Amino acid sequence: MTNLTPKQIKNFMSKITQSRNCWIWKASKNTDGYGHFGLNGKIMDAHSVSYMIFKEDIPKGMELDHLCRNRLCVNPDHLEAVTHRENIQRGKTGSNNHQSKKTHCPKGHEYSHKEKTSSVRLCIICRNLATIKHRKKLKGMSNVSK
Repeated sequence: MTNLTPKQIKNFMSKITQSRNCWIWKASKNTDGYGHFGLNGKIMDAHSVSYMIFKEDIPKGMELDHLCRNRLCVNPDHLEAVTHRENIQRGKTGSNNHQSKKTHCPKGHEYSHKEKTSSVRLCIICRNLATIKHRKKLKGMSNVSK
């Protein structure tokens, strides 16, 4: 994959604004906010292309972590190949995230339940109140149709 032609590399580099720190992708991006680049009839993440041009192919089973936390950055020095688990732990949804450290819901009730099929924590009081409210709404709707 690192065997890009000089023309492809020039085309890629023309879509970047370089600074001393981040190299910002200024062309198209996907719905998640990452730059993307068409290469050999395939759409690829721009940061992945940069990593492959300047460093190496991304090792099998690995993905790139933006050390700078800027999704539009394609600076290869800001990218590190890590496992998916490591990338998640480092990111906004990982175990180091302040959300996972919260012990109480926004209304002040303790998060006292964890879903069996995921790691989502729930406030049982708020969930029960929402269920009661939903059932009352459904009951009211059934009375209207009679």
